[in-house]
Amino acid sequence: MSEVPYVTETTFEQEVLNASEPVLVDFTAVWCGPCKMIAPIIEQLHQEWQGKVKVVKCDADQNPGLLGRYRILGIPTLILFKDGNVAERITGYVPKDKLVKKLSPHIE
Repeated sequence: MSEVPYVTETTFEQEVLNASEPVLVDFTAVWCGPCKMIAPIIEQLHQEWQGKVKVVKCDADQNPGLLGRYRILGIPTLILFKDGNVAERITGYVPKDKLVKKLSPHIE
């Protein structure tokens, strides 16, 4: 089982915006309670969606430029990028079934 990789301000364009498949970015922080609650769900999606969706994390504290660029005011914030554009955005903890339901139309 592989861990969800992290992206940074330096790697974001290459790993997310220029990706050929949709990319789900989990903007997170180590001190964030809801981030810890959603982490196992992100891990599951990383495994289940392999080959369909690239799943990555971004440390909010270490990448403030990305938070400003995408107007992220609360974490966790999940943003699904498709063809370099924001396709869907979810802020706060969301149960897996609701998360999948909201993201699936952009993936299939």
